[in-house]
Amino acid sequence: MKIGCQGCRDGEPLPFTFTMAFHPIVDIGHGTVWGYEALVRGTEGQGAGQILGRVDESNRYKFDQACRVKAIELAGSLFQNNETRLSINFMPNAVYEPAACIRATLDAARRVGFAHRQIMFEFTENERMTDVAHVQRIIAEYRKQGFSTALDDFGAGYAGLNLLASFQPDFIKLDMELIRGIATSPARQTIVSGVIMMARQLDVAVIAEGVETEAELRALHAAGIQLLQGYLFAKPAVASLPAVRWPASLALSIEAPTQSYVA
Repeated sequence: MKIGCQGCRDGEPLPFTFTMAFHPIVDIGHGTVWGYEALVRGTEGQGAGQILGRVDESNRYKFDQACRVKAIELAGSLFQNNETRLSINFMPNAVYEPAACIRATLDAARRVGFAHRQIMFEFTENERMTDVAHVQRIIAEYRKQGFSTALDDFGAGYAGLNLLASFQPDFIKLDMELIRGIATSPARQTIVSGVIMMARQLDVAVIAEGVETEAELRALHAAGIQLLQGYLFAKPAVASLPAVRWPASLALSIEAPTQSYVA
């Protein structure tokens, strides 16, 4: 048994409390909320940075487990549709045994009646992965359990193309720096179009995050992206689901979906 598994099983409580905020991922082809990403927040509204700043080697494994359980339990009380996805971030450098440490997630999903296909695990490329083969085993175990996976912040951080070649997750989430100003940037449009073409050939769906303007929305739709996330639609809401703003231009410009994705 690896050290990480012992670390998430010991009886010491976390030295801090936290909750989750939910941020919608919308399907602009169908005009629906496809899912929500669970984001760490303090119980008094503190940002994620203040909470994550208290995570260290002594509590990393327990925190990772607690985040999953908290997200699933809150979502179980808030989601009204059993097709709505819940996206949970996990720490790729946590050293744990995938089959053993997924048990808390499975137990939480069972308690709230969450189907495994509703849960997506995001891992970021902003943190260098010390053991790529181990992350591959984690992803393989998650798929075996019926969960989906997503590579977050694609286009930023460490070796995005190498990670995509190594993992082929179900989804990639385009980093907001690629999205910002895409409506007037031929370079960004070309890069995003190339990523979409590559992802389709790998059977990986694309989510655009950090969408803030209707111009960005129109450019991304024209490129063939159907799943989007950003402040244009809503800001995260702590322990609740925010109301989604549907831009007026959607009714005029969004037609049939142009991108297929994993259902």
